[in-house]
Amino acid sequence: MTLDPQAKAFLDHINGLVREPLHVLGAVKAREAYADRPDALGPKWRSVFAVQDRLINEAEQAIPLRIYTPIDSEQPLPVLLFYHGGGMVIGTLDGYDTLCRQLAVHSGCIVVSVDYRLAPENKFPAAVEDAYAALVWVQEHAERFNGDAQCIAVGGDSAGGNLAAVVAILARDNHLPGLVFQLLIYPATASYADSASHRRCSEGYFLERPTVLWFHNSYIRCDSDRQDFRYAPLITESLRDLPPALVIVAGYDPLRDEGVAYAQRLRDSGVGVQLQEYPGMFHPFVSLAGVLDAGQHAIEYSAQALKAACFGKSLC
Repeated sequence: MTLDPQAKAFLDHINGLVREPLHVLGAVKAREAYADRPDALGPKWRSVFAVQDRLINEAEQAIPLRIYTPIDSEQPLPVLLFYHGGGMVIGTLDGYDTLCRQLAVHSGCIVVSVDYRLAPENKFPAAVEDAYAALVWVQEHAERFNGDAQCIAVGGDSAGGNLAAVVAILARDNHLPGLVFQLLIYPATASYADSASHRRCSEGYFLERPTVLWFHNSYIRCDSDRQDFRYAPLITESLRDLPPALVIVAGYDPLRDEGVAYAQRLRDSGVGVQLQEYPGMFHPFVSLAGVLDAGQHAIEYSAQALKAACFGKSLC
């Protein structure tokens, strides 16, 4: 594999800067640095019909949501429940605003972005509890925002892809109806950062090994958490009877191999899977769609897969 020219130019620039790695900054300052990144790097802003901020109370926890409605529709619209990335430590509704807008516009689905609790202040399984509680609320209250409770997808990138995968498993196990699709963008799925891609891409490709290990250690309470499928969906005993999935991976991403492994386990379990690899890209190229054409392509590809899955269901 060779780096895409746009990816190489970006990495050459970033690697030439003097900057403190996230794991050195610590959680608070890392969040500040994340919030200060230039808007031009991310997906372009798109207008939608309506945006609502809601604070729901579910399972004794207040969870902020942001709901993006793409069009004024007389009929209920399919819903994508989206979980942002950031290693369970960083990431915000505002930081994913433009990505959620684009997913809504290109898919025609309502997008519900979930502001789950972050580590290290809130250790595992707090993020999982919030992620699943948000799905329960959407399933029970979709009519409040013209959503179709019988046509819900879950999705996310990186840590958010982890949460989406786990929520799909929990929904199956708890017989929660209406889940029709999983959008897993370079998902974190494994218990340990020990795959070949973690070693091969440990340095120089934006997301570096010390930061990955810091994310893991910030999230877990103790090492036994790694043996819980809610932490690492790749170790789930059975992945049968889950909704179909699109799994997106990048060739120069430490998380590549665990994303591929999860897609293969889904496929072996009889789940319909599309595995889409961007071999010249790195983590998190989708969030850099303002400067990486492949990031924009992945957004539009994701939205079209979502549209096919959701509208194919809702219009039957």
